[in-house]
Amino acid sequence: MSTTVRPAAPAPVPTGPHVLDNAAWAALTGPHAHLAERVGRAARYPTDVSPFTALADPADPRAWDDLAALVGPGAVAPVTAVQSVPDGWTIEQGGDGVQLTATTLRSEPAPEAVRLGPADVPEILELIALTRPGPFLPRTVELGTYLGIREHGRLIALAGERLRPPGWTEISAVCTHPEHRGRGLATRLVRAVAAGIRERGDTPFLHAAAGNTNAIRLYESIGFTLRRRTRFLLVRTPGGQPAPAERHDETRPGEETRPGEETRPGEESRRPEENA
Repeated sequence: MSTTVRPAAPAPVPTGPHVLDNAAWAALTGPHAHLAERVGRAARYPTDVSPFTALADPADPRAWDDLAALVGPGAVAPVTAVQSVPDGWTIEQGGDGVQLTATTLRSEPAPEAVRLGPADVPEILELIALTRPGPFLPRTVELGTYLGIREHGRLIALAGERLRPPGWTEISAVCTHPEHRGRGLATRLVRAVAAGIRERGDTPFLHAAAGNTNAIRLYESIGFTLRRRTRFLLVRTPGGQPAPAERHDETRPGEETRPGEETRPGEESRRPEENA
């Protein structure tokens, strides 16, 4: 008796939103849940850790009500994965960015890099203020591993981890002191941070300001691929006495240029060789 062999059905193609489409929410309800301040469908990091806030579903009015309850009336909050705001909310500032994922990036340790911690924060903040790679606050080092390169005891370059959606880790705060650019320090640190990310099974990704073409070109040249365009909004909650809007100039690509779009490797991106 003959038997007919039927070809196997093709595997189903995954549908629905990708975890990186709402990376801040995925991080705050995933690996960074221990840091999250949350009300229902809205969450944020402590204000001395990161300016990020997130909504479970930006199309759900209940999530916006929860965000208003979380941050208070008349307060400003940076949000991502959002195109518009409900009635009563105002947009104080907005910006476009890009999200890139590591596809062919070569990762490797940097023997000269040192792990940075709370004791290094004052020096980190000085370098961040000088290079403006994106928001960095007193407890930002708690988000993940931060590596630096020192010369004669002075911190001259920095890179680390920010958002951690399940299976992914964002590289952020990439910057080099202006006097030491053009030596490939930022690229070495990006590769070293990526090595640690991959060691635990995650995939590196990052954000950049859409207009930061030099940084984007640099990242693409070392193995990152554009995944999607992103949008950042600084919004004000309804009610209350309006207070001056806070500035969140991430600057770099980042994730910086504004929370969520990040990271311009700290304005090193103004010249491609500065990040290399």
